[in-house]
Formats: sequence, structure tokens, C-alpha cells
Amino acid sequence: MSQPRRTSRRRAWTALTLPALLCALAACSADPATGGGTDAAKPAREASPTPTGPPGTLFDDFDYTGADDPSLAAHGWEIRTGGGGPGIKDTWSADGAAFPSDPAAEGGKVLRLRSSTDGTRSGTTQVEVQTTSRNFFTGTFAARVHLSDKPASGRDGDHVVQTFFPISSSDSSENYSELDFEYLPNGGWGSVGPQLDNVSWYRADPPDRVHHTVKRRLGGWHTMMITAMDGKVVYSLDGKKLFTSSGKYVPREQMDIHFSNWLIDLPFTGGPRSWDMKVDWVYYKADKAVSQADVQKTVDGFHSTGTDYINTVPKS
Repeated sequence: MSQPRRTSRRRAWTALTLPALLCALAACSADPATGGGTDAAKPAREASPTPTGPPGTLFDDFDYTGADDPSLAAHGWEIRTGGGGPGIKDTWSADGAAFPSDPAAEGGKVLRLRSSTDGTRSGTTQVEVQTTSRNFFTGTFAARVHLSDKPASGRDGDHVVQTFFPISSSDSSENYSELDFEYLPNGGWGSVGPQLDNVSWYRADPPDRVHHTVKRRLGGWHTMMITAMDGKVVYSLDGKKLFTSSGKYVPREQMDIHFSNWLIDLPFTGGPRSWDMKVDWVYYKADKAVSQADVQKTVDGFHSTGTDYINTVPKS
């Protein structure tokens, strides 16, 4: 079960995007350590304009050259680099975000979020990528995500959390809203994994939420969906409904969209290890419940026409 909202969840961090944009405009070279992936050494492309398309739609298949690609900022994404929680506080780094090619990706490339540790705080980095447009409210949220049951390298056993969630921009908001997919392959907070938690929040502090847990291994690719319509929130995985919340446990204000990969604690110091989470694409349709089959049909249509990004969601 997801624990009470962790302290200093947001606003205690800075964005990579402005320095990266300035760097790209100055034509300075990309640092492979921060760009990451096999494309880190490629020159950053010019930021593309927002395309037109179906109204109230966000789609992105993460076709970027690296963390310093100016299109990443132009398309409304930030990589967290500052302090705060959850997990190992003040260890957020852009080093873990990369956009490598992946033969299993429907669009050819993925957003890879890699968290690493040697079991010490100073040797730990966590990674989170979020939208800067906080204008997502009711409708359908979907993402094709690769979850990991084992570390990409090193010893197994860490309490890692791989997540996809829309959330309010402030924990202290009177209309706080948060809708979580959280996968814990090794459990955490006293529970034994693997487990997938779905959590709908009404308040962050003191915590007020409802949740549902699926206890099974989910390593591999999955389509995660959250539909928030008509006074209820429905969570589904690969087209199968998992959990429904209603009453006060529904969105009450606009949110931003996050992907993160982080560590609850540091259970051992047995050498370096890393954990990967990958995102193939993300999709949002405002004010409409869309089936998993129709989401996939729409995404396939975007891929067939070579559309790697679209955002026609009205600004808040």
C-alpha cells in the first residue's frame, strides 16, 4: 500500500530545461553523462512547433535526442534536479533520463528513467520527468510503460518504486488531487512485493486516500490507464479494470503528469546497482472516457502518419 504522502514532494526542485535550452541555442556540446542513451552525442534538434490535431489531446512518443534536446522543453517537459522527497531526499538528477532506441517501442524510442545507488545517500540518484502544463483534469490518461522486476545491473533487493501519475502542483492545495500507478517489485514500507498499487488521494497532509493492491509480478510492457469521468476514477491495466474510486476520491483541480523511478530506502550497501523504467508513449484525452482499444487505435494512427507529438489541450 502507498504510504502517507512523502515530505517536500515538489517545489523543492529546479528544472533542467532552461539551462538545456540556453545550451542548445548556444550550440554547446552535449555531455553524454547528462544526455544519456545512445543518442547523447547527437546534436540537439530545433524545437518543433506545437502541431494541430484532435482537440483536447496530448500525445508524445518521446522521440528526443537527449535531456538537452530543446524540443523536450518546447513540448512541455521538465526533468527534476533539485531537492525534496519522496525516497532518498535531495538525490534527484537529470543523469537518469535518456531517450534510447528500443526495438520493443512502438515509436522506436523510449523515455528511460534510471535510478542508481551503491547503498549510500551520496551514491544515489533518482529520476522524475513531468509536464510543465498543469492543465490535465477529467478524461483519460494512458501510457505504455515497461516495468522492471530485476535491476538493470547489480544486486537485487532494493525497495524501488516505478510510477505514472497525475498530481496537483502543490501538496497544500485545498483541492489536492492525485491518481497513482505505483509498482514495487520488491515491496517496501513493511510489505513484501511484488505489488502494483493504485491510489486515489483527497488530501496529502494529513493523508486521506483509498487504494487497491495487485500482488503479482508485472515485469515487461503494459498499457496503464486512468479514466476520471462522471464522478469516478477507473484504473485499468492492459484493458482490464483494477480499481474504481468515487465520492471525494476524484480529481478536484487540474494536475500535471509525472513519471518517476525512486527508492524508498537503502536496505544494503552491496555495491552499485541500477533500476530502469521505460515509457514508450503517453496519451491524454480531455473530458472523455476512451477505451484501451480506442487509445491504442489512436496511437497507432499517430505512428502511421509519423506524428510523434501533439498537444491541443486547452491552457489553464
